[in-house]
Amino acid sequence: MAAGRGTSGHRDTSRIHSAGGAVPPPLVVPAAWQRPYLNVFKHFRVEEWKRSAREGDVAAFTDVRLKGTVYRIRGSIPGSSYLQLPRTGTQSLGLTGRYLYLLFRPMPRKHFVVHLDVTTEEKQVVRISFSSLFKEFKSTATWLQFPFVCGAAEGSARAPRHELLGDAPTDVRWTCLVLDLCSILSLYLNRHYSHLKSIKLCSSLLVKNICTSDLVFDPGMTFSEARQAELACHGVAPMPREMAFPVPKGEKWHALYDYIRFPSEGSKVPKDSIQKSCPGPVAGVQGPEDPIQQQPVALTSAARDRLSLIQQITSPKAMPHHCPVIPKSIPEVHLTASRPPRAVPAGDQELEQNQKSHNVGDTGQSPTVSNSGIHVYAHHRSKRATRAVHAGSEESTSRKGPGPGVLPSRRAAACRRLLPDPILKLRMIIGFGGCSTKWALWAQNNTAVVYPCHAVIVTLQIHSRKQRFFIGHTDKVSALAFNGSSTLLASAQAGPRSTVRLWDFPTGSCLSVFKTHVHSLLSLSFSYSGAILCGVGKDGHGKTMVVVWNTAQVTQGGEVAVLAKAHTDVDIQALKVTSFDDTRMVSCGWDNIRLWRVRSGVLRSCPVNLGEYRSLEFTGLAFQERHAAEQEREDHTFFVCSKSGHILEVDYQSVSVRSVRRLLPAPFRDCQRLDKAVAGIAINSISISSHFCATGSEDGYLRLWPLDFSAVVAEAEQEAPVSCVCISPDGRRILCTTAAGYLGYLDLQSWDSNTLMRSHGDSVLAFSMEGVWKRMATVSQDSTIRVWDLVSMQQLYDFTAAEGMPCAVAFHPTQQMLACGFDNGMVWTFSLATSSLLVEHKQHHTVITGLTFSPDGNFMFSSCLQGSLALYSCMAQKSHVLRVLGNVVARDAGSSPDVLVVSGDSHLLAFVGPSKYVVTVMEACSLDELLRVDISILGLNSTALDSAVGVCFAPVPQGELLVATSSNKILVLDAKTGRLVREVSPVHKLSCSSLALSKDGRYLLTAGDKVIKVWDYQMHSNINFQVYIGHSEPVRQVAFTPDQRHVISVGDAIFLWDLLALPEERSPPAGLCSSESVPLLGPEQRNNGFSHVGGSWRNELGEGSSEKLKDASETPRQAVPLPLLSSPPCLDVSSVHQAGCQSIFSESDKEEEADLPGSSRMVVNGDKDASVLVVEPVRNEELIVVRPKERQESSRSPGTSASEPRKQTMGPKPQCSVRPDSYRHFTPRFKASVLPKSFLPPPAGSEVLKLKAVIGYNGNGRGNMVWNPDTGFFAYTCGCIIVVEDLHSGSQNHWLGHAEEISTLTVSHDAQVLASASGKRNGDSHCQICIWNIPDGLCTASLFHHETQVQAMAFSQDDRFLVTLGDYSDQTIALWNIYTYELMWSTCISEPVHDVAFSPFSHRELACVGKGAVIFWLLEQQGAGVHLKVHRAPAPDVLGPVELTSLCYGADTLLYSGTNSGQICVWDTETNCCFMTWEADEGEIGVLVCRHNRLLSGSNTKRIRLWAVAAVQELRLKGPDARSDLVLLEHEIALDGTIVSAAFDDSLEMGIVGTTAGTLWYINWTESTSIRLISGHKNKVTEVCFSPDETHCATCGEDGSVRIWSLGSMELVVQFQVLNQSCQCLAWKPHPVVAWGAENQHVVAGYSDGTIRVFSISRTEMELKMQPHAVALTAIAYSTDGEMILSGGKDGLVAVSSPRTGMTIHVLGDHKGSPITALQCTLKQYRDFGVEGGELWLATSSDRRVSIWASDWLKDKCELLDWLSFPAPASPKGLDTLPPSLAAFCPWEHSTLVYVGFGRQKEALFYSLHKKQVVMKIPLPYFATSLSLSPAAPFMAVGFGARLLRLLRCPGEAQDYGGHDDTVHSCCFSPSGRRLLTASHSAVLLWELTGG
Repeated sequence: MAAGRGTSGHRDTSRIHSAGGAVPPPLVVPAAWQRPYLNVFKHFRVEEWKRSAREGDVAAFTDVRLKGTVYRIRGSIPGSSYLQLPRTGTQSLGLTGRYLYLLFRPMPRKHFVVHLDVTTEEKQVVRISFSSLFKEFKSTATWLQFPFVCGAAEGSARAPRHELLGDAPTDVRWTCLVLDLCSILSLYLNRHYSHLKSIKLCSSLLVKNICTSDLVFDPGMTFSEARQAELACHGVAPMPREMAFPVPKGEKWHALYDYIRFPSEGSKVPKDSIQKSCPGPVAGVQGPEDPIQQQPVALTSAARDRLSLIQQITSPKAMPHHCPVIPKSIPEVHLTASRPPRAVPAGDQELEQNQKSHNVGDTGQSPTVSNSGIHVYAHHRSKRATRAVHAGSEESTSRKGPGPGVLPSRRAAACRRLLPDPILKLRMIIGFGGCSTKWALWAQNNTAVVYPCHAVIVTLQIHSRKQRFFIGHTDKVSALAFNGSSTLLASAQAGPRSTVRLWDFPTGSCLSVFKTHVHSLLSLSFSYSGAILCGVGKDGHGKTMVVVWNTAQVTQGGEVAVLAKAHTDVDIQALKVTSFDDTRMVSCGWDNIRLWRVRSGVLRSCPVNLGEYRSLEFTGLAFQERHAAEQEREDHTFFVCSKSGHILEVDYQSVSVRSVRRLLPAPFRDCQRLDKAVAGIAINSISISSHFCATGSEDGYLRLWPLDFSAVVAEAEQEAPVSCVCISPDGRRILCTTAAGYLGYLDLQSWDSNTLMRSHGDSVLAFSMEGVWKRMATVSQDSTIRVWDLVSMQQLYDFTAAEGMPCAVAFHPTQQMLACGFDNGMVWTFSLATSSLLVEHKQHHTVITGLTFSPDGNFMFSSCLQGSLALYSCMAQKSHVLRVLGNVVARDAGSSPDVLVVSGDSHLLAFVGPSKYVVTVMEACSLDELLRVDISILGLNSTALDSAVGVCFAPVPQGELLVATSSNKILVLDAKTGRLVREVSPVHKLSCSSLALSKDGRYLLTAGDKVIKVWDYQMHSNINFQVYIGHSEPVRQVAFTPDQRHVISVGDAIFLWDLLALPEERSPPAGLCSSESVPLLGPEQRNNGFSHVGGSWRNELGEGSSEKLKDASETPRQAVPLPLLSSPPCLDVSSVHQAGCQSIFSESDKEEEADLPGSSRMVVNGDKDASVLVVEPVRNEELIVVRPKERQESSRSPGTSASEPRKQTMGPKPQCSVRPDSYRHFTPRFKASVLPKSFLPPPAGSEVLKLKAVIGYNGNGRGNMVWNPDTGFFAYTCGCIIVVEDLHSGSQNHWLGHAEEISTLTVSHDAQVLASASGKRNGDSHCQICIWNIPDGLCTASLFHHETQVQAMAFSQDDRFLVTLGDYSDQTIALWNIYTYELMWSTCISEPVHDVAFSPFSHRELACVGKGAVIFWLLEQQGAGVHLKVHRAPAPDVLGPVELTSLCYGADTLLYSGTNSGQICVWDTETNCCFMTWEADEGEIGVLVCRHNRLLSGSNTKRIRLWAVAAVQELRLKGPDARSDLVLLEHEIALDGTIVSAAFDDSLEMGIVGTTAGTLWYINWTESTSIRLISGHKNKVTEVCFSPDETHCATCGEDGSVRIWSLGSMELVVQFQVLNQSCQCLAWKPHPVVAWGAENQHVVAGYSDGTIRVFSISRTEMELKMQPHAVALTAIAYSTDGEMILSGGKDGLVAVSSPRTGMTIHVLGDHKGSPITALQCTLKQYRDFGVEGGELWLATSSDRRVSIWASDWLKDKCELLDWLSFPAPASPKGLDTLPPSLAAFCPWEHSTLVYVGFGRQKEALFYSLHKKQVVMKIPLPYFATSLSLSPAAPFMAVGFGARLLRLLRCPGEAQDYGGHDDTVHSCCFSPSGRRLLTASHSAVLLWELTGG
């Protein structure tokens, strides 16, 4: 990763590294002779001292105990006696082994030192030293120093760690030290290890040997034990004889010697010392008799604070091995094709008994499978008793009937079932793999991927992220295969009952199911035609078996027949049918590549002659994409990859290896010939297209190669070893899977890496949800805690537990806080807002079995396996313990999410305990016991004693407690008395693992074994439950989502189900409206008529709807009907014409309102004053403020007739809080700041500050840039400022009228009026729209109508009308008269709308786009008012469910609209019909601009495209038969971000485009050029500063960039970008003593990884990189002479470093523990304050402490002069976060400093260093967030969190300035005091001091 580079618009390539540049030459030292290990002393012949050097007392002697030669190195000074390899420092050992083995023994009561010089892949030499002399860990960029803790012999008393540091004890033992050099460099320095350069052993120690190897050797294991444990596959081997210590017979190695591996295996946390921590190298290998136990290693803060770095550089996690699970029987459900799926007439027990009769044989047909999975309807005929409800009392009796699930007609009326049926529909599965992670396939259309998730096969659309499911397997899916056209899918099932299913992929139906006679099928391959299917696996004896099936007739209903099968002794890892012959196959495996052929029913094979490569492990093979017979067979070759990095090209005709290539790591990639000495890349998968090859390797890289493998083209790093790569059929994307459960793809056009799925690597144990931020947290056996977004189901956070496995989780109901319990008894609470650990509770000492919050959020409860129960107070963010009770929770009840529950009113707590036979109810706030119920005495008919396994509270009004028991019953108890209300039995075949009740008390969820049941809780029906399958492992937990619209179940994966039942409070009133006429549904479910805009609902006949509600049992519903909204409803726009209507538009104002009960409407009459409020004029202009009147509760007044025009018609807005799937929709940036309550504007004409320039463009806006090519008017937004810029001179004007972030702009056609919109200010109930007069730049009117945000605006062609569109929360559209600023008309819309436009040919026509439709409007004026006709035109069915996201009018009667899936639709505005679509992009199209016969599109793929659409006008006449291939793509340009705004000239040849990266680009299509006009930071700006000569300024930001700007032109001069880091602070080097020149201009920057980088401005390069800090830097400054760099870190340490040498000279820990907030240096008199030195500097920390130092750097003196601590109240009131503590030297008052920060008063304090007291106080309106003092005049600039900048004349008056839309977190005066820079989030403002 490049540390920094000069910019010219390069984008951040994330973790994709191009290899187009020069590659460094490889090492000349071969490595093959170093395997499997290298004895260093023997190879270099140390005893001859020719290739090694010795100094001092170094001698060899024979050790009797070790029975061999030992080298003794002793001396009083370590540096005086040493043994060195190689002899001189100019030579190199060139040892490439990853592990260094040092067999040594420290001398008792002596110290020793060892130095290892290693070379990185970046050709940098790093010294690794460890010694018993070192007291603490230290690190620089080139040196790591580790303390070595010498261990005592076994049985000795253990001393504390600080006492062990030092010389070795007298009984120190011989030690085998294993250093993982690769991990050390990666973990501590983020470097890649290349080779070991030299070794230096210094006194005093004894050394037996040194070895290097890539293997882990276990000294305590014999060769026979290693073979039995199969450790070779894990890279572990027994210790070689010449490296081993002798072990007497009957003794144990670990009892005699010490084994130290550093870092320890799997360590993700850096240790700060080397010491004994584990007995052996392999976890789990040592037996229980091993006396040495794991010892924890304490971490210092320096090591702990590296966690952010560790997460990026640690090696991939090893996934646990999953053994095939043998499931219990799950029935095959037969559904006939002639009728819809019906219910199976059986309960659980009957299903199990009847399974054999329903199973499919060896070959046969299987039912059609719906997208939502198999649904088992459990029907039975039970009788309801007064006390107990038996859910399956007659399940064992098979009921006869006319067919499956068809009730006899005489009983049909009497039998009632749970409705709707089905009540659940599977929506999404979060999970990948299960049996293997190497199976993921592209569908032929390149837009969908297919992969297994345990027992379910999932098809995922990569753009819409919608899933389709293939359900039918009863065990985990082990292999997948497609035929060439992706119409036929084959899937294999793991386990002893391995079966294969063939699916019709387009329909999802299962064509055939047949047994394979193979116990574990590992691989499948289809021929291109789909006529042949080949599989390989193991038979019952463990022998490899290959089977070939004939599948040619399966699509016509035929059977699958076995063509041939064969047994073989060779290993087969992959097998594929050749692309040119269906009867020929190719396989590869360990030490073999074979060609197979079927002839005359016999399967035969022949091996490929591998020669010297016969011992390789081959992992995958691939053919080039040639399917037809365009080539003869003898021309065909295929490629095979291996674990050693070899790629073999095999000639099929000659059955021989044509060529061999070895893919090498980065330092060796320019090798043209095979070099056996270099370790190759372990390749797991290979995929080849006609132009390039993709490989996935064990090192976690996806790499692209040319077909000659000459050099890597590009590589993308993943988090874990890559399991599978697959190139899409069109060659534009590469699918990638990893062993950690990651699924994603790399887009080769944009080089973006897209994540499709992240999943847990093991079973999910529990989950918790909250409804405020709509999040879900899960914990898993893979030791991770993950947080998901409930709306998108995308992963938000991933926490990995370093110690212990998480087993319980709970969300706080109102705060962004998460609690997690571990198996070691810990309970942690996290803050998701800050991603930090809040509190660690240690009240428990074993597995946490229950964890929950009370619904009101005041308390938290936890229980453990030892029976203890803890109560915590959560009133504050950091919880604390209130009470702990012992032995109250059942110890043998097990761990379950339902063992500890709280009632809905937070009053009661229930749990199982103190024994598993008792349920206890306590008062939640005090843990006082209220009730005990012994449930074991309730089972009167049971012979076994019943016990409780889970509890659940019913909703509060019902006052019931549900108890799940071990005898498969649910007991419903009265929560106050314990009385049994009713009993449900049996519930599941096995005990119920989880239960949950809906908030309305209607539905009960239970989980048992692998199924989910939904129950009618009141048991009103004869059939009270429905059963759902899909999980392949037991379901751990099931629950309703907070909005009660979905169900989530977890186990093997996370399943999200749609709950199709309608909540009672939303049910439509009977007789009022049909359920199909609800406006929020799709158009196919709405009325076939047009609604009255803002009026009542009408049907085709113009009458109120009187259709009766259909009973849900008559026909199954395809979607959930929503209720009719009350008075008045939202706008219903339909796609069907009214009967007898001549126009396609409906009359919006001529229909009468239906008399709906309870309807209310606000109607404004024709009086102008009723809707317009005029206020006083401002700046001699008439500023008109238009606000909506208060809503009236009554209906239309009697005096207002229906025919009168209405200016405003408003109804209740639909509650749509979910943001649409469209980036085009504006979302304001979150701000914690608020507007100031008081403001002191300067008097007119006396302003001291004048805003000169604004740096930045708000890429978060939408359509927030306008340009008129005729007048040259150019404007854009930055925060709340409108910047009007002259493109010729670069001068700016700034229009300040908004207080919040501006969302959008629009300019009139004559460029005389500009409209801008922003969010609502404090105290306002509506957002603001400003109307600007462009010639004089004044705001002439402010309009207020929309409640949240304005999404889009447009002027009519005659500039008379302005239409404004609200966002998804507002959902209103309004029409304004710009001449009078009168609101003409407004209405609600039932669905979010994204864009709006007026027709360029008529001021009466406009259109807007939204979900799946274009809405056309026609304005008709009647007198002073207008009324509208509306028509909703749905998108073509071929597009599916899409969002129409953008639109623009074209020539004549054409309208273009873009979709979120990348299509462009063309509409005929005369018929309002879409007649053509084409695929215009891979992503969402958010911007469309049309001029004449050219169309421009911009999308979230960062591309703009220019289309020639001249033929579209002619194609309009052809209607739906129009061909889209006549639309031509003329040009395409890729930019740096998603396209959000565009403006072009009339010929569409040049224009300006804005992106989300905060950049405005000038585009010239004629020259095919893109020039950056305006740029800025996309994220927060962290600091600003001026150059000493004031010609430039510098800014840095969280995006990792340092940018240098010219103050003359305000253009970006150079940008230095550091990837994956945040730049936190910077400083410009001051004038040196010598002559100042451009070549001496430098900027220093501090980063979040603790590094400091010095950049040269003139050479545009990084000159120096240092890392004096282990944590993020927070402040940095140069000394006054520029010869020293002072830096402060988040841990409070201040480092003084030299930019000349790169060394850190001083580290000051006086502020340790509190982040440094400010550093500043100033000059002083040499003897001033009685100390030497010419420099004074201060450091300020966030704990309100300031230290002042006097320094003389030339004499290496730094003396503390003063220490200040400022008091503050204990508990801040009204502050979410404390303001920073800031201090600065006062330039105009010698020896005085100014301090601002949190304190008793809001004030600035002037402190005299001579008087040692505060000499002046200046009151402030708020606590300051930034501070700067002018060097030239007594001015002080103070920024506040209230978006305010105050300029103070000290002492004197104050002036306040606005223009910031967020906290002013940085300000800086120029050296001359004439300019001031301020920063607010990403906006940078440059001010000039004009007077004063």
